[in-house]
Amino acid sequence: MLNHFKMNNNILFTLLLVIITTACFYVPEWKPSPSIMVTFCMVMTLLYHYLINKPNKIYLVDYACFKPSKECLCSKETLLDRAKHVGFLSDENYKLVTKILDRSGLGPWTYVPEGLLEIPPRLTLDEARKETDTVLFGAVDELLHKTGVEAKDIGILVVNCCLFNPTPSLSDSIVNRYKLRGNILAYNLSGMGCSAGVLAVDFAKQLLQAHPNSYALVLSTENEISSMYWGNNPSMLLVNCLFRMGGSAALLSSHPSDRCRSKYELFHTLRTHVGADDNSYKCVFQEEDDENKVGVSLSKELMNVARDALKVHITSLGPVVLPLSEKLKFVVNLIERRVLKTKLESYMPNFTLAFKHFCIHTGGRAVLDRMQKSLGLEDWYMEPSRMTLYRFGNTSSSSVWYELAYCEAKGRIKKGDRVWQMAFGSGFKCNTAVWVALRSIEGGAGTISPWRDEIHNFPVKIDPLPSRKG
Repeated sequence: MLNHFKMNNNILFTLLLVIITTACFYVPEWKPSPSIMVTFCMVMTLLYHYLINKPNKIYLVDYACFKPSKECLCSKETLLDRAKHVGFLSDENYKLVTKILDRSGLGPWTYVPEGLLEIPPRLTLDEARKETDTVLFGAVDELLHKTGVEAKDIGILVVNCCLFNPTPSLSDSIVNRYKLRGNILAYNLSGMGCSAGVLAVDFAKQLLQAHPNSYALVLSTENEISSMYWGNNPSMLLVNCLFRMGGSAALLSSHPSDRCRSKYELFHTLRTHVGADDNSYKCVFQEEDDENKVGVSLSKELMNVARDALKVHITSLGPVVLPLSEKLKFVVNLIERRVLKTKLESYMPNFTLAFKHFCIHTGGRAVLDRMQKSLGLEDWYMEPSRMTLYRFGNTSSSSVWYELAYCEAKGRIKKGDRVWQMAFGSGFKCNTAVWVALRSIEGGAGTISPWRDEIHNFPVKIDPLPSRKG
């Protein structure tokens, strides 16, 4: 495709030169001097090289978030009841899980796979496949319906799921289900954590810029059945309490003609990896406990690691997105601290001057509290993240799409608005995607989204955390 693009520009360039040369010989009134002709050729050459080397603009045509059926609804009480019946938790850890759920920020009803609601739970490989197929196929079906794009027109496929990696891969199952073409560029990302949804967008962007006039399908999910921990290590139980069933599908395009029907243009992506530090690398770690049961442990240093990763991340992001006034404040503060050795606190830029909407990964209530404090955001900006956590729980890499859907369903997205999708993940990584709205989105209860028919119930008031003294 790249060669085809270059060939079209060569043809255009040659055609223009032929037209000009013909005019010089056959139009008596127009006899440009040799200097004018040389200047014209130089301008045309520069224009040609600019067009051939200019990065392709990437558009988000549309996206879809999977909303599970009513059969998958699960209350906190049901979750605790199933844990009690399975009987793997000690009395002490049962109390711990109850406390975590009370403080989690999750609402009374979220979604889990049907297999986990059975007594005893169905934990087979087939059941795990069924969960992922249900989520991804449901999201893709809705996306293709919304966009009208034929499956055969998709040239790039990126699927990410952290902990469930069967053979054939999840990307292979998508190719098989939708009969995608034989030369499709298919990739399956694993072990990349909750930030993989944003990471996959950046990956798809790189591929689309190398392959103009293409569509990229980006799928994000996590598998609850395969990621459940059935032991008694307290540091591994948090995953069971926060993670829920969900997934998303996004269609990106490098077709210039798709601008008029797309929702957003991709303005910028940024990836920050602090895994060179041992504490950062090990703060989210899959391992076996003392009884050889596999789970994902969360270190007590996680919040500090996330805070430090955010500082590194915004140091690179700020100069790209912030207005000049905020850049100057940041630079002055940096000089005072680094050069003049003053004891000032590092300056946190006002990112509300750069972004209208914030979609911060729903890692948990504590994570959102820390991000709100670090970025100095008012409650309105955090509402999409908190309500997504409340209604759907932590859906891992797809959570930023549920949050964007919330903004749309509320009718908040206006033409020209900038949206900041930011997610943290194991490794440890902090990734960003910045979108610019190409049109206003009305939203409302009838919107085809995971918030359909219930957006009017939000926001809800969330009770403050109980006092630690109690």
